[in-house]
Amino acid sequence: MISLVLPAHDEVGYLERAVREAEEALSGIGEYEIIIAEDGSTDGTQELAESLESGTVEHLHYDERLGRGEALSRAFEEAGGRYLIYMDVDLATDPRQIEEMVELLGDGADVVTGSRYLPESSASRTPARRLFSKGYNLLVRLGTGSGLRDHQCGFKGFRREALTELLPEVGDDHWFWDTEILVRAQREGLRVEEFPVNWREVGDSKVDPWRDVVGMGTELLRLSWELRVSPRITRRRTVATGLLLTVTALALMGRYIDFGGVASEIRSADPGLLLAAAGVYLASWPVRGWRYREILSRIGYGEGLGFLTAAVFVSQTGNLVFPARAGDGIRAYIVRTRRGIPYPSGFASLAVERVFDLLTITFLAGAVLLYAIASGGGTLDTVFSEVIGAEQRSGRVAVRVAATVGAVAVLSAGAIVASARSERTLLRNVVSRFSEDSYAVRFADQAESFVGDLQVATVDGRSFLRVGGSSLLIWSIDVLTAAMVLAAMGVGLPPGTLLVVCFLAVSVGNLAKVLPLSPGGIGLYEGAFSVIVVALTPVSIPVALGASIVDHALKNLVTVAGGLGSILALDVSLTRAVDAGREAGSTDGRGGANRGPGKL
Repeated sequence: MISLVLPAHDEVGYLERAVREAEEALSGIGEYEIIIAEDGSTDGTQELAESLESGTVEHLHYDERLGRGEALSRAFEEAGGRYLIYMDVDLATDPRQIEEMVELLGDGADVVTGSRYLPESSASRTPARRLFSKGYNLLVRLGTGSGLRDHQCGFKGFRREALTELLPEVGDDHWFWDTEILVRAQREGLRVEEFPVNWREVGDSKVDPWRDVVGMGTELLRLSWELRVSPRITRRRTVATGLLLTVTALALMGRYIDFGGVASEIRSADPGLLLAAAGVYLASWPVRGWRYREILSRIGYGEGLGFLTAAVFVSQTGNLVFPARAGDGIRAYIVRTRRGIPYPSGFASLAVERVFDLLTITFLAGAVLLYAIASGGGTLDTVFSEVIGAEQRSGRVAVRVAATVGAVAVLSAGAIVASARSERTLLRNVVSRFSEDSYAVRFADQAESFVGDLQVATVDGRSFLRVGGSSLLIWSIDVLTAAMVLAAMGVGLPPGTLLVVCFLAVSVGNLAKVLPLSPGGIGLYEGAFSVIVVALTPVSIPVALGASIVDHALKNLVTVAGGLGSILALDVSLTRAVDAGREAGSTDGRGGANRGPGKL
């Protein structure tokens, strides 16, 4: 039996003729059924479709518009035919060509699609629409490797077994559905046949020249990423890339830095003071767990301090092992699998934490600089010459660069907080102006959940102060640890100067780590820290670099030791958690991943 689906959204002017001509064409082929997939129409199409129902014509109505692709998917799930076909109701393609499509399917083709761009095809359309269509098809071929000439012709047929295999993988539910089904069929090794059609342009296109075109563009980027880029971003390759970047940076630094002198300075450090610095840094971890518990409690999840401290340990260990801050996904995975906290809430709680980190780092750096100016006589020049003891121009440049980076960070964090505290759904409004395709809508849904959790976590004043106060304590401990390491290296700076320099160096070093170029920001932190110390003090490059290496290594060793213990306690696999965290967005965000096999 042949099942022909006619997707219809506000098609009152075309539907009846389409049904009559389709019946005429199908009656000469064999047993058939026609399914009108009427998608939230408001122009009388629903009533017309109901009047056309008969023994061979079925009407499926959806109160809210699902999108062309989703309406087709649901109709095919209800269909009972061996061959599943759809065509546009405007009859741009001649229904009599259904017979040729059925013959190709009967000869072994898994998917058959009409093409307006084969030499034997006859297609009448305006030059502008032809140019757009050919440009789009070229982009599809370049972006996905498709070998077809025409992806959007609304005249396609499938063997039931082939469509059963393809539907769960399709992520789009609107116009891009036509393209994605063909691309995925080719990727699965199915036999896809193009055949020439007689096609004529009928009326105005229902493709919105702004929203739908942008939506199809974003869907093409998404599909290209899924098929061509994402499979190549393996765990092994990301780790290797991060290590390669680190080694390359060290090799370049080796041309200008005496690493023998750096090693000598490190060996001369006071081991007792370094051990004390490690103990001080360790004291910050329960504070990190307490802060995370406070953030989660505002979202509505009350968890134990020990569990959350362990989760923070594991996630930070993941950030040391994997680049691109993959450890953040590990923490979301842990709280999801161990405590049932949804991924959007898990990532939102991490975002709140990052916002407070950025605000705290920049606040501390700015406050210390202002304090130094006030205590040194009220001018920046006095800070360099009397408080810090450096008159070189590089010091001024370093501080100004740090101030600029800090200002950008504060503005970005402030924008996040402001949007979180807003009652307006700004993101959805913006997204809807550009696209209403399924991927954009699902993105907006996830983002609204994310922003909603941000709002809950930041709107309460007392909670804001508690989280902010704990952030200040965490980063003050981080700065004190760096100061103790510099003191262990025997820099001999006055305590006030030492703290001022460390506040600025640690702040800029951690801002540099925001760039996800290497695991744990190795190399980025050391470089930024050393530049600030050398620029603002008489400390030599070997001493400054040695101190930055020891400071970062000491903190990383404490992190890894705590992380390994927490991994054993929680029975977590880092690699499994990283993979699950990366897949969280696509699993929760793609309709195809959740649709299931359906009724085919």
